[in-house]
Amino acid sequence: MMQTYEAVLQPNGQLQFLDLATTALLTPQRVLVTFTQEIMQEAGPVDTTACGATLSEAALAQDWLRDEEDAAWACI
Repeated sequence: MMQTYEAVLQPNGQLQFLDLATTALLTPQRVLVTFTQEIMQEAGPVDTTACGATLSEAALAQDWLRDEEDAAWACI
């Protein structure tokens, strides 16, 4: 089962979990990282125009905004 934990990614690449203190990891784990602030580089913000999520957002929004989709989620 997938679980979500809050963490801070340090500039040196170390991932510091904020609420995982009571859970010991016994094996390496694959994680997904979502940045909650704009990523900055020395030259300024990172260009996200070619990001897969950005490119697919408009196409997915057409599907998400349908009445059928709202009805399906209302049943959950």
